[in-house]
Amino acid sequence: MSENIVLTKLRLVEGVWHGSLKHHGREADWKPNIEVTHLDFPVDGVVVEEDRVEEAWRVSVPIPTDRIADGVQTFVIRDRGEDLLLGSFSIVAGDALAEDIRAEMSLLRAELDMLKKAFRRHCVETANH
Repeated sequence: MSENIVLTKLRLVEGVWHGSLKHHGREADWKPNIEVTHLDFPVDGVVVEEDRVEEAWRVSVPIPTDRIADGVQTFVIRDRGEDLLLGSFSIVAGDALAEDIRAEMSLLRAELDMLKKAFRRHCVETANH
């Protein structure tokens, strides 16, 4: 990412990702050439509008319903003119993910129990000395 071009997420609402793009030290006639891809396929309907009050560009990315699926779906945002990766956002969904999270929580609980036992044993051993 360029230090001069910063993309900031504003919100994700009603199936549309919204962001703000600023080019610090930009030339007055600079205009972003945004491309959003998912699995290396372009996402249609991306809107880039200048916000003169904020001196930024508003980026809106509609998330196609056919791109929503189980697991993690990552959308990549880049500027074609600058040949620059600006950022990305991900959508996480599905039962498989919930099972992964439950398994991870179970593992964390087991490790925490092990640490509690070791700590208690350590306290008993050091109290006896």
